[in-house]
Amino acid sequence: MHDTAEAELRRLLEIMAALRHPEHGCPWDCGQTFATIAPYTIEEAYEVADAIARRDLGALPDELGDLLFQVVYHARIAEEDGSFAFADVARRIGDKMVRRHPHVFGNDPGCNAPRDATMQTGAWEDQKRSERLMHAQTGSLAGVPPGLPALTRAAKLTARASRVGFDWPDAGAVLNKLDEEIGELRAELPDGDPSRLADEMGDLLFVLANLARKLSLDPEACLRQANQKFERRFNMMEHMIESKQLTLLEVSLEEMEAAWQDVKDVERAELDRS
Repeated sequence: MHDTAEAELRRLLEIMAALRHPEHGCPWDCGQTFATIAPYTIEEAYEVADAIARRDLGALPDELGDLLFQVVYHARIAEEDGSFAFADVARRIGDKMVRRHPHVFGNDPGCNAPRDATMQTGAWEDQKRSERLMHAQTGSLAGVPPGLPALTRAAKLTARASRVGFDWPDAGAVLNKLDEEIGELRAELPDGDPSRLADEMGDLLFVLANLARKLSLDPEACLRQANQKFERRFNMMEHMIESKQLTLLEVSLEEMEAAWQDVKDVERAELDRS
């Protein structure tokens, strides 16, 4: 198994090198840079998350392969300009995992027994804090990647702040703040100033991300689920209307709303039967 994994990884690295060959490679692949590939890397990570959310283990190997290919792609570009290579990437993550798990790899002289999950989480954060200091990243919020999806980063920023006591006591207090932010957004509606509206909308979304964190929920996952639900219901609504030989453009908003409620009734009935 181990030999097979090494062989397949070596083959993937060779494929990437062939694709980027300056004379015989693919023109599109040869023209890519870190910046042009980065959006695909993010997209592939979301595809992995989607396959996991759908519990589609048949699709997961393909999606993980697509994500691995992105890592290989970035490493190949770096190798070509002499910055680093795939081996450096693998070595650094390996070293980091060993360093952050002294209780597993035996490099913790004071540890004679495995820590429980709570103790290990604290030790993990201590190690990350030390690493940030080594890289001159100071402050309680240091090290939260700016490239994260905004909702995820908001949740992580507030989680960091909570470690030093800057937090609401419970979800109910966050809901009260949410009501306040909704009121502030509502107050800006008559003037319609885009910058003020954007500012208040940002505050509202930030509090929602905080609320999700207080409920131990992933705000990105919640929104993805809501997107999927809306897409599913909208498609069913459209199908219902088309079954009457009509299009959405030919019916009123009230008729669409009625069909939407019918879709929800169908879903509730299916849920009751299951």
